[in-house]
Amino acid sequence: MSVPFAEIEVGRSVTSARVTVTETHIVLFAGLTGDFNPLHMDAQFMADSAYGKRIAHGMLGHAISTGLRSAIDDWAIQAFLETQRRFVAPIFAGDTVHYEASVREARPSRSKPGYGVVKVAMTLRNQRGETVQEGEDVLLVGPADREGHA
Repeated sequence: MSVPFAEIEVGRSVTSARVTVTETHIVLFAGLTGDFNPLHMDAQFMADSAYGKRIAHGMLGHAISTGLRSAIDDWAIQAFLETQRRFVAPIFAGDTVHYEASVREARPSRSKPGYGVVKVAMTLRNQRGETVQEGEDVLLVGPADREGHA
């Protein structure tokens, strides 16, 4: 059962499931995107860097955050309208990440009666509770799921 726009309250907070970022994630993301930057792919180059080892792609962290399961997945989401992220700290292979989110704004759509635009503040954290990414997602949420259930 989908949560309709009318039931989404400003200030509501959720925490996602967790996932451990692996070498496989990094390699597959590089292959998928074509981003073979030494920051992500060259262990020797990065051994001599301030990080000391390869880092995951910032966009990989972003992509993982949009896939992590939380109560937001129960909303009657019709579209992902906008996304914004600030990459605050590196994500390394072996880090376990999750996000914390809160509804910043929920307003009726100006063009789709019964629908709403919801702005969600997002913070992606590692296993030590450190912020690695922060930003905002903007979603179009409908009145009910595709079967018409409220």
